[in-house]
Parts: sequence; C-alpha cells; structure tokens
Amino acid sequence: MEVKNSLLAHFIHHLKCVKFLKPSPDPKLMDKEGNSKEEIKRKPRGWKCMPYIIGNETCEKVATFGLTANLTVYLVDHFNIGQVEATSITNIFFATTNFAPLLGAFISDAYWGRFKTLAYGCFASLMGMVAMTLSASAPHLQPPKCRESLCIGPSKLQLGVLYLSLGLLATGAGGVRPCSLPFGVDQFDGSTEQGQRDLESYFNWYYGTTTAAAMLALTVVVYVQDSVSWPLGFGIPTGFMLISIIFFFLGTRLYIYVQPEGSVFSGVIRVFVASFRKRRLKLPYPDVVEQQEALLYNPFTTSHHAVKLPLSLQFGFLNKAAIVTNGDLNPDDSPTNRWRLCSVQQIEEVKCLIRIAPIWFSGIICFMAMAQQFTFTILQSLKMDRHLGPHFQIPPGSLLIISLLALTLFMPFYDQIFVPMARRITRVASGITLLQRQGVGLAISSMSMVVAGAVEHKRRVSALSHGGISPMSFLWLAPQLILMGIAEAFSAVGQIEFYNRQFPEQMQTLGSSLFFCSLAGANYLSSLLASIIKKRTRWLDDNINFGRVDYFYYVIAVMGVVNLLYFLLCSHYYRYKGMRSVEEEDTKEKTNDAHLEI
Repeated sequence: MEVKNSLLAHFIHHLKCVKFLKPSPDPKLMDKEGNSKEEIKRKPRGWKCMPYIIGNETCEKVATFGLTANLTVYLVDHFNIGQVEATSITNIFFATTNFAPLLGAFISDAYWGRFKTLAYGCFASLMGMVAMTLSASAPHLQPPKCRESLCIGPSKLQLGVLYLSLGLLATGAGGVRPCSLPFGVDQFDGSTEQGQRDLESYFNWYYGTTTAAAMLALTVVVYVQDSVSWPLGFGIPTGFMLISIIFFFLGTRLYIYVQPEGSVFSGVIRVFVASFRKRRLKLPYPDVVEQQEALLYNPFTTSHHAVKLPLSLQFGFLNKAAIVTNGDLNPDDSPTNRWRLCSVQQIEEVKCLIRIAPIWFSGIICFMAMAQQFTFTILQSLKMDRHLGPHFQIPPGSLLIISLLALTLFMPFYDQIFVPMARRITRVASGITLLQRQGVGLAISSMSMVVAGAVEHKRRVSALSHGGISPMSFLWLAPQLILMGIAEAFSAVGQIEFYNRQFPEQMQTLGSSLFFCSLAGANYLSSLLASIIKKRTRWLDDNINFGRVDYFYYVIAVMGVVNLLYFLLCSHYYRYKGMRSVEEEDTKEKTNDAHLEI
C-alpha cells in the first residue's frame, strides 16, 4: 500500500502540470477556455518527449498482448468455461475492444483532448489487469480445478469479476488506441522539414517497438502463463502497464497539449439536418454541376491542409444543405445557424463517408477469417503435438507469431519485389490500386479458410483414432496462419491506406476508428455465427474432436466468396475523392461549348 500511495502522489504531482487536477491558477495567465498561456506558447520538444511516449506505448503493448493473446486458453483451462462459450466471450471482448476507439476518438476530439483520454485509458487498463490478475490468484475468485471428468463452472461472482476486468480493458483500449500515435505526432513541428523527417523516424520507431512488444508478449509472457502459472503470467503484464503509466507521466513537463477542437460527428449530422430542413426547396440547375455549385454556399476553405472538393451531383439531396435563404448568412458571410446552412466542402466530405461505407462493410467478412486464429485455431492446437524437440512445448497462444511473422516478412517483399513487377504491367505507381489490393486480401482470406477446413478434417480424424490427441505437429496449422498474415498485408494495410487517402483531412481520426470498427464487426459476426451454428447443428461442440469445425471454416469461406463478389460490384461503382462522374464531366463540356458559342 505504501508503494501505491507514493506512486499516486507522484502522479498527482505531475498531473498538476496539465489541464486537470491543477492548483487554482492565476486568471490573468489563462485564456478564455481556461488553458494556461504558457502551455499554449510552448514549442514542440520533439525527440525529448519520445522516451516517455514510446516507453509508454511499448510497455502498454506488452501488457495488452500478454494479457489477451492467451485469453481463450485461460477461459477453457482455468475458468472451466466450455470451448464454444469461451470463443464467444473472446470474440465479444475483442469486438468491444476494437469498437471502443470510435467512442474514445469522439471524446478526445470533442471534450478531453488526447492527453486526458490517453491518461484515463491507461488507468482503466491497469485496473482491468489488476482485476484479471486477482481472478487468477484469489481462490474464491476462480472455480475449483477439474477432477477427472467433473468440472464445476464459475459462479456469478467469479464471472462478474472476470467480466469487470474485460470491460475495464476494453475501456482502456478505447482511450489508448485512438490517441497514442497522434499524441506523439503532436510533439513534433510538422511545418518544418526537420519536423517532417523526425515524424518519419518516429513512425518507424513506433511500429518497430510495437512489433517487438508483440513478439515479447507472444513468446515470454504466454510461455509463463502456460508453463509456470497464470497469476505470474498475468502479473507480468500488469507490472508492464504500471511501468507504462510511470513513463507517460514522467514526461508531462515536456509535452504539448493540443486542445479538443470538436468532433467530426457533429459536422456529419449537421449536413443531414440542414438538408432535411430544406428538403422542400428546389436545387438550382439540378443537372448542371458547375452552375449549381456557383449558386450554393461555397466559401474558401481556411485550412492549409484541407483539399478543396468540387461539388458532385451524386447524393444530390444533400446539396440542398448549401442553398442560401434569407437570414442564413451574417454580414461576414458566415452561417447564422450551422444546423441550417452547410458549405459545399462539408457536404462533399459527408459524401466521401457515404461512398466509403459499402467498401468498409466488405472488410468485416475478411477479418472474420483472421479472427479465427485467436479462437478455434488455438483450440485446434490444444489437441495436437506442440513439441519442438523432446522437452520444449509451444504454448497455444504463441502460435499467433506465425501470422505476425508472415505479415512482417511479406511487407518488404511486397514493397521491393511485388510492386515494381506489378508497376511494369499496370503502369500504376503503387503497382495495383488500393481497391485491387483489398480485393486480393479478400480472396486470400477465403483461401485460408479452405486450407483451415482441410487441415481440421485431417486433425480430427487423427485425434479420434489416437485417443483424443492427434500426433500431427502444430506446424500443420502454419499454412492457414501464413495465409492469414498475407491476407492482412493486402487487406488490412490496404484498408488503412485507403482510408487515409479517401477520407477528407478533417475526418482522418474517424477513418482510423472505422478500421477498428471493421475488426469489431468481424468479431461480433463471428460470435453470432458460432451461436447460430451451435443451436442449429452439431458442428460446434465443447470438445472440438466431437464437432465439425471444418464445416464452420467452410461456411466462412463461402461467405468470403460472396463478399468478394459484393466488393467487386462496389469497387466498380466507387468514385474516388474529388472525382466527378462521366455524366457530370460531359455536362460540364456541353456547358463550356454553349458559352463559347455565345
């Protein structure tokens, strides 16, 4: 307790340097928003802040990966939960963890700012890890060990503590994930050439240390959980999370604190509200885009970073939000009511979001295949030979390293070999377009499920003929995991780049959050599909040898093929940001010709 109290006092001391938990300030030194003028004038410290930010991120990733990678095994072996129910809990947890950053991004942008959101997220994660460690350590918070064929499931209290810990971990992820990387970016001056170079180096360090942290968690921490003890295996990530928080608060005197500027969600809603309010008005020149744009509210953008988007006739009902009526404008041409009048730029940004939505939806089915490596793939390995040599046995949770290594090793091959070869054929600078890259990932993810089904069929037959444990090596699972890693290199990385390029500059945070939402949708859908199949068939059983998980894999493969056809259809009609349709360009040429004739 003394250690905890001293650390708490240390944190409160550093928190006094920032916006919350401050001593009463001198009003003369505050701006109208209540922020210290000294903090506002502070110049970015760049690399002086990085030991604390990167140290925080690295330790946090070791803690998070270390605690969640082996979750399915923990629920089955230590908490006596059935295999199908355990996979559902894992899927729902990962889904909630991936959905939470969307809410965290909104709170950060609109209310708290990145530092506050990140700080609260770290503390929520720490409390979740402490609760999880207690559930593995305290005898009254865990069910008794199974004796022969008798297994007693967890009580309501034990499940309550477990769910509380998972809820706190998901809450922490909602604060950490959307803010960690951008908070580091805030510490550099991106307006200078040196700042741009430093940012590139920062990204390399950030992702490099994140990968190293994942490797450490999936090897050392998972091995301790599987071979030594669960309390120690959970205690190590908890210790890393505590170190992560200490790192973070040690740099509070150096950080730049960017204040929240409002969320993009309100801007999106305003466009729909304004267009609905003016739904009975008629658009000027409904078929001539340039003349219509000239008569709508279209002020010059004040941002140096935003690209001016031309008006399009697609989703034309939204264009009514820019119709100027009596009383809509102030003397300085600003809107009197932003819920009644929106600019062409705001409308076109919302249209970008609408166009991206069908493409985003296709990613959910793709990530469903990848989600299986955290659940049924691990359960498969429990009934296989996981030995490397006569004495060492690979922990089930460490199998995720195979797909991680496949992703890591494939990326240089993609950049240095595949792209130059494809560029010679397609004449596209990136080798293939972003949509083509995602399509390849969708196809490979379906292939991984076909391979997984074939391997599972062979494993099941072998296990049933050898008393329940197949003599097949766990390396039989490597092909499907490698395919999942390559699919992620195409689809996931392609999606991230697609969102960064196709979302308007003001919606970049939303684009990053939507990527996590597609992962969340995949986990939720996977849990729902497993529940339906268990109720309607006998394919999924708490003993994987008695079920037909191979059929489950084939269902996902078929869904993937249908999803690929849907994606190809959406890609065919997708209009890239800032581009007008052929019909609109033809109308523009006819209008120009008419002007020339006059």
